[in-house]
Amino acid sequence: MSDPFVHLDAFIHSAEDGGFSAAARRLGLTPAGVSKNVARLEANLGVRLFRRSTRKLSLTEEGEQLLREVAEPWHRIQDAMAVVRQGANHAAGPLKVALAPAVGRMHFVPMLAAFRERYPEVLPDLHFDNRQVDLIAEGFDVAIGGGVELPQGVVARELTRVRIVLAASPAYLARRGTPAHPDDLAAHDGIARRSIRTGRLQTLTLRDDAGRVAPYDCRPVAVLDDPEAMAHAAAAGLGIALLPAPHAGPLLADGRLVRILPDWYAETGPLFLYYSNRRLLPAKTRVFVDFVVERFREQGLAAHFAG
Repeated sequence: MSDPFVHLDAFIHSAEDGGFSAAARRLGLTPAGVSKNVARLEANLGVRLFRRSTRKLSLTEEGEQLLREVAEPWHRIQDAMAVVRQGANHAAGPLKVALAPAVGRMHFVPMLAAFRERYPEVLPDLHFDNRQVDLIAEGFDVAIGGGVELPQGVVARELTRVRIVLAASPAYLARRGTPAHPDDLAAHDGIARRSIRTGRLQTLTLRDDAGRVAPYDCRPVAVLDDPEAMAHAAAAGLGIALLPAPHAGPLLADGRLVRILPDWYAETGPLFLYYSNRRLLPAKTRVFVDFVVERFREQGLAAHFAG
């Protein structure tokens, strides 16, 4: 790019990413180089675009006006150039994907060999984390998860709905007995879950296919913030746990957990693929999204996640 476009690129990324350092990581430059490019743009325009301090970088009124006018057209131009450069149907380059650890390991990592065989020039870069990532600010191409408030610029494509089931270890049930009705849960030990996003204990309501509802009212003996850890705590005999079906599934299959009150379950939000709503989506992102949706359908994973 010629100098004016380099300077404009530095300004837009600095404004959107919240500073020169973040923009530098995105652009592959040094913070000093980004700052110098922004300063040159300011000199050419004859106005200050940022207020600078040792702790904070904020837009001036002129900077806010410029960002409003140029950011969206600039991103469209870059997208169009990228598509033309790589070819509309040519998927290539690194693909940064955020995944919940257990679900990612169990269900998405096994897809990688087939995906790479089909698209050998795409390099999956998987990040396993239970927290909700900021897709745009952190530079992710795709995130797979649920319960995320959609920020501007991101769309969600539903993969499946996830049911939460009740389970305990055979040893616990032999020691304490098996509940026959949700009312019996109040006499049992429970493994509670804390939301990473809110820091609060989750409260869930049980329901069945006949439309009846009942409270989940176990006595908490431990609080965890990771569903995979909850599943293993239940398998160790600590108590009854409400577990997402994909986390409970492997331990139910090998007998380390037993599903209790099988007609009852709780509901959580859908499992989504999150990606940018840019009109010209990069080919590597588009083919990954389509591949995952295809595999979910072919392998019957939607039914598995629904318990």
